[in-house]
Amino acid sequence: MITSPRAHRMTKQRQIILDVLRSTDCHPTADWIYEKVRQEIPRISLGTVYRNLRVLKEIGDILELNYGSTYSRFDGNSRAHYHFVCLECGNIQDIHVPVYTELDKAASEKVDGKVEFHRMEFYGTCSGCQ
Repeated sequence: MITSPRAHRMTKQRQIILDVLRSTDCHPTADWIYEKVRQEIPRISLGTVYRNLRVLKEIGDILELNYGSTYSRFDGNSRAHYHFVCLECGNIQDIHVPVYTELDKAASEKVDGKVEFHRMEFYGTCSGCQ
């Protein structure tokens, strides 16, 4: 699919959404982001936030984390990294360990295709829920 350069332009709204996401490590929902962005742009709509999150994801500036629930969480850190998900409260934390790129190569040797990347999450109970 070919997109126009205009579709990837960094608008004021998109930049504020990106700034909000990069200023937190809580992996927020779109609703949480919307409430924060409204502090700077009171008349912004929730639909505008969702559209800009989709564009930011498509251009690789953010990650969308979907764990099978009714809503996604978003991560302003688009570099490859792992997450810890609390099974009790749903809190998501970044795990600062090396990303095992060897897994991509090993998996590529086992599939009929090319592995582009992998995503790995760890599950357990956070200290606040223990």
